[in-house]
Amino acid sequence: MGEIRNFRSGNQDEPPPHGPMPRRLAAIIVGDIASYSRIMQADEEGTHVRVKRIERDIIQPTIIEHHGSLVKTTGDGFIAIFDSPVEAVRCSIVIQQNLIGRNASLPKHSRLEYRIGVNLGDVIVEPDDVYGDGVNIATRIEGIAEPGQVYISGAIYEQIKHKVVCGYESLGDRKVKNITDPVRIYRVLPDADAVGRTRSRRESVLLFLLITALLVIAGYVLWYVLTQPGRMGEQAATPTASPAASPIPQPSPREAATQTPQPSPSLASAPPSPSPVPSPSATPPREPEMIGIRGGSFAMGSNDDPTERPVHQVTIKPFSIAKYPVTVQEWNECAAAKACGFTATGKDDSPVGNVSWTDAQQYAAWLAQATKKAYRLPSEAEWEYAARGATQTKYWWGDKLQPGMAGCKDCGDLAAEQPAKVGSFKPNPFGLYDMGGGIDQWVEDCWHRTYQGAPSDGSAWSSADCSSHVLRSGSWKNDSRYVRPSNRDGYDTNVRYPTHGFRVALSP
Repeated sequence: MGEIRNFRSGNQDEPPPHGPMPRRLAAIIVGDIASYSRIMQADEEGTHVRVKRIERDIIQPTIIEHHGSLVKTTGDGFIAIFDSPVEAVRCSIVIQQNLIGRNASLPKHSRLEYRIGVNLGDVIVEPDDVYGDGVNIATRIEGIAEPGQVYISGAIYEQIKHKVVCGYESLGDRKVKNITDPVRIYRVLPDADAVGRTRSRRESVLLFLLITALLVIAGYVLWYVLTQPGRMGEQAATPTASPAASPIPQPSPREAATQTPQPSPSLASAPPSPSPVPSPSATPPREPEMIGIRGGSFAMGSNDDPTERPVHQVTIKPFSIAKYPVTVQEWNECAAAKACGFTATGKDDSPVGNVSWTDAQQYAAWLAQATKKAYRLPSEAEWEYAARGATQTKYWWGDKLQPGMAGCKDCGDLAAEQPAKVGSFKPNPFGLYDMGGGIDQWVEDCWHRTYQGAPSDGSAWSSADCSSHVLRSGSWKNDSRYVRPSNRDGYDTNVRYPTHGFRVALSP
């Protein structure tokens, strides 16, 4: 795995081998461009060039990064095969999110939007193709998917539901062509909160239609009453109100109550909130509260997971790291200064999420420029050293999970459907909060699958071709395995994800 396989080998004039072709259980992705014929008819050559560019720039590299193999392209689509259902779904999400950026500047009628279906099933693998119901079902699921969406089968859902931090909207059992039994289908929502928003939109539409119908009926009744002959005299005797006497519309209670949320008074380090849209030059940015970390050596990694091996000795120079992850309020100061790419939603004292590694770099660069201090992302080694707090146990507080020590889905009563405000849990021995759980945190390093060849001086581990970077801490959506200081993961550099945030570091 890890490379695009051609699936065709040997002399093509030779007869096929005797005996049955090899079968295997695999996750299959089938992608197809919506409205391809219409777009091709409008601009055949230009569309062909755009499709090939998407395959080269997005689809093929993303399949490689997620350890899959491209089986074939089909002119307006592709088929890929994966050993891991988790990687297949993550690959699909990344492809769709990258296409959003690719299409953002184009008019809707000319956008190349893919529908993607993913299924887990038994397939027959031939040198240049794959066959079987595993592929057929993925193709049928793709056919009913909406443009820009990822639909998965129930078989995939059962494998990934506790492993990929997403929302899933059940679309029920569907009868699909040439498949005997109905297939349970789910729509993948990269933002888990989108499930609630989808339902709310549907309820809002129904309410709007009901109100519209009532207004139409009321208007008809009023017209009927005013136009009756027996009532015209009564109407003539009624004084006509002048338009000037009409009452002046007043703002609704909802409009009057809509204000920018203020930070929680319990967050001691947060100064008063700025105006909702501060001028970039009006006030200097609020600087994060930093904790000085003395230098030292420690054993980095663990034997709990292959990606955390080998355990190796690392020497750390003195540095400072933020006491809390970057908050929504801090991020939005950067957004108001036009230095960060989006305005975050949520409470001011919540950790900012849905941040890519590139976004985190933009914030650190803005903060450094505005304060004339060398703010940056911590290296992976610095982050783990700080998270351990001079301990070598499984968690910084010991070897056993204790309720109320971190924000994760099985960490105790404070676990929730959204991250708690920063500083809600106890600090580690270095006085740092949320160094495990709460929000995933980007660090400077490129992602490497193991520590083989990692630097021993605490510096960031970079490489020439760095399409993904390291995440630490785990989030409120992950289980307690992710809270360990040694836990590590990687994700695509330019892709935003709801559980991804960061904190900054500072060199002396």
